[in-house]
Amino acid sequence: VEISSLSENDILVLRLDLTDRSSHEAATNSVLKHFGKIDVLVNNGGRSQRSLFVDTNLDVYNAIIELNYLGTISLTKYVLNHMIQRKRGKIVTVSSVMGIMGAPLATGYCASKHALQGFFNSLRTELTDYPEIKVIQICPGPVQSQIIQNVFTENLAKSIKNSGDQSHKMPTDRCARLTLVSVANDVLEAWISDHPYLAVCYLWQYAPTWAWWLMNRMGKRRIQNFKSGIVSVQCVPL
Repeated sequence: VEISSLSENDILVLRLDLTDRSSHEAATNSVLKHFGKIDVLVNNGGRSQRSLFVDTNLDVYNAIIELNYLGTISLTKYVLNHMIQRKRGKIVTVSSVMGIMGAPLATGYCASKHALQGFFNSLRTELTDYPEIKVIQICPGPVQSQIIQNVFTENLAKSIKNSGDQSHKMPTDRCARLTLVSVANDVLEAWISDHPYLAVCYLWQYAPTWAWWLMNRMGKRRIQNFKSGIVSVQCVPL
C-alpha cells in the first residue's frame, strides 16, 4: 500500500463556478494565500453537446461558450498574472479532438473547443518573454466518463435519456496518465486517443479533403442513429 506524504495543509478544495467570472479572482487569491504560489493550472471544466443545430435554441450556444470558453480564459487570466510575476508555471487546458475537427451533433461544443485551441495557441505567442511559462493543450478522444450524461441538448432544460455504451472508449485512468506524461514533458499539444479516432485526427490535419468526405458519410449514419435513440457509435469520434 502506497502511503501519501501529503499533510492536511497540502490540500485545499474550493467550490468554483466557471460561469461566475466575478468569483475567479477571489478564488485565485484564496489559493495563493494558502499555498503562496500556483505552479500548474489545469483547465478541465466543460460540457459537451448532442443536438442538431436546426433544432437547438441559441441559448444553448451561449451557455456552451460561457462555460467552455469564457469561463476557462477568465480563470486563466487571474492565474497567469501570478505566473508572469514568478516568470514560471504551466497552463494546461483539456481541449478535445473536437478542437481540431468537426462532427455532427456537436456544433457548439466543437466551436468552443476550436475557440480554446485558437486562444491558447495565440496566448503562447504572447508569452515568448517568459520561456518558463508553458501553455499546454490536451486533446482527448472518447474517454469513459459522465460527459454524455451531462451534455447540452436542444434546450437548456432538457437532459439526455440514453448515455449509450462506453466500453469502446479509453479508460479514464489511462487518459489521466497520458495527460500527466504530456504535462511533465511539456508537450505543447497532445492528442490522447486510440485508433480509429486518432487516425481521423491525422486525416483532418494532413488530408482535410478526405476528412470532409469521410465525416459526411459517417455523420449521416451518426445522425440516423441519434434520431433512432442511439447516442454513441463506435466509428465516430465523440
